[in-house]
Amino acid sequence: PVARVIQNREAVHPGTYLGKGKLQELREMLYETGATGVICDDELSPAQLKNLEDILDTKVMDRTMVILDIFASRATTREGKIQVELAQLKYRAARLVGLRNSLSRLGGGIGTRGPGEKKLEVDRRLIHDRIGQLKAELEDVKRHRDVARQQRTRNHTPVAAIVGYTNAGK
Repeated sequence: PVARVIQNREAVHPGTYLGKGKLQELREMLYETGATGVICDDELSPAQLKNLEDILDTKVMDRTMVILDIFASRATTREGKIQVELAQLKYRAARLVGLRNSLSRLGGGIGTRGPGEKKLEVDRRLIHDRIGQLKAELEDVKRHRDVARQQRTRNHTPVAAIVGYTNAGK
């Protein structure tokens, strides 16, 4: 991080999370430092996220987005990667915000019934389709793991577990 902003208020601003003065101060700080994004150490609502991005004209991330990005970069197993992508898509689906009518797909043809699917609806459908696909892949991975576990049981493979605190030198 190149800078830090702290605001003490009785209540969080429902639209932008920060007050007008702090937003102006943050804009100036972004310009001066050349920062490429803002990370908020709290959970932001979809509206707050969009409003902050519009006002600051930069990428804004909240705590959950940062955690999911860290998990995504560290995931190594196939199951872990699927679980992280699934969590990211579920999180993103709740934060989809349509832009304008200009992004609607034309109905096409003669005698159509309206403008057709809006960009928001297409994105939502694609995300939900991908979520369904990932859930099916996750079930496959779990089924494969169950088969391997049963095979170890049949072959009487000894199983050991090491228990202890993380980084305790086990």
